Amino acid sequence: MSLLSKRSLLKATSWAALATVAALAGCGKKEEAAPAAEPASAPASVAAKPEPLKVAFAYVGPVGDAGWTYAHDNARKALEAEFGDRIVTTFVENVPESADAERVMRDLVGQGNKLIFGTTFGYMEPMLKVAADTPDVKFEHATGYKSAGNMRTYDSRTYEGAYMAGVIAGSMTKTNTLGVVASIPIPEVIRNINTFTLGAQSVNPKVKTKVVWVNKWFDPPKEGEGAQSLINGGADVLFQNTDSSAVLQKAEEKGKLAFGWDSDMSKFGPNAHLASSVINWAPYYKKAVKDTLDGTWTTGGVWWGVKDGAIDLVSISDKVPAEVKDKVAQVKAGLTDGSFVIWKGPVVGQDGKELLKAGEVADDKFLHGVNFYVKGVDGKVPSGK
Repeated sequence: MSLLSKRSLLKATSWAALATVAALAGCGKKEEAAPAAEPASAPASVAAKPEPLKVAFAYVGPVGDAGWTYAHDNARKALEAEFGDRIVTTFVENVPESADAERVMRDLVGQGNKLIFGTTFGYMEPMLKVAADTPDVKFEHATGYKSAGNMRTYDSRTYEGAYMAGVIAGSMTKTNTLGVVASIPIPEVIRNINTFTLGAQSVNPKVKTKVVWVNKWFDPPKEGEGAQSLINGGADVLFQNTDSSAVLQKAEEKGKLAFGWDSDMSKFGPNAHLASSVINWAPYYKKAVKDTLDGTWTTGGVWWGVKDGAIDLVSISDKVPAEVKDKVAQVKAGLTDGSFVIWKGPVVGQDGKELLKAGEVADDKFLHGVNFYVKGVDGKVPSGK
């Protein structure tokens, strides 16, 4: 082979070798640059959890009053247990029934609350004003009678508990004189005084009822003074439509008998305590929150009683005879199934005029307008606010 041929062969071989190296190097770079395998398709994004419904309560008294406000706050706690993290609740206590209530309501709106409960009669007008300005907020007013497109009313038939307490009072009195410490002269309270008296008269026609007005819902010293005044006037069984346990405590101190009101007050006067007429607001509060969460909330009003689980007479004392307990049980059963009606004629007013004819049943309009005393109640009905 010639020298030229050898050189040509070597050159060709060298170029081939370089081409092979370059090809291998190129393949290596391609593999390094290859994109990573496509990940498995990501799951559909989880829907964002809705913000909890903010629910607020305005209380007329302190949560520790052992009565009215205490009962509302127990129901608020029941809401938290029922709905968990779907709601957030808050409350403001000792909100006066005045222009200040409007300020509190507006502040609760400003905090982002979308469901607001006002738990006393005197909040009605302030709530109406705030409701008119904030149509995206739902308002619930306790014991009132005015509503709006975003404000409804709710109440408990407290007079049913008053009647059952009256049955016991009429049976237990030795002086035939009962005493009532009353708060504000509005139909709700006057109705309870009358119904307590009717219950007592159903077992003891001789009873009469004396009333002392303190013109406040919660004022333990005044409530105690009122109770003492009634005791001085011969009352040996005391009833109340005020919010603290002061009346029962005064009865305990003076060796008389009394009832708890709105909540079970038996521990405050174990010797004096005959029974407690209690309100359970939880069933209605659960309904109101569920309506709001479900988008089914509508305006209007409800008035719930024994049959709805809203009113009961509890912790009846062992001092009460078995036959009296049986009578109370019969009344409760009748209220539950509708076979017993409390306000059924004949009912006679303090002035002797017939208010309901024999067999006539009072409707809710009649009951909401009670501004008179029935026969057997002493004194005059004071003018309301």
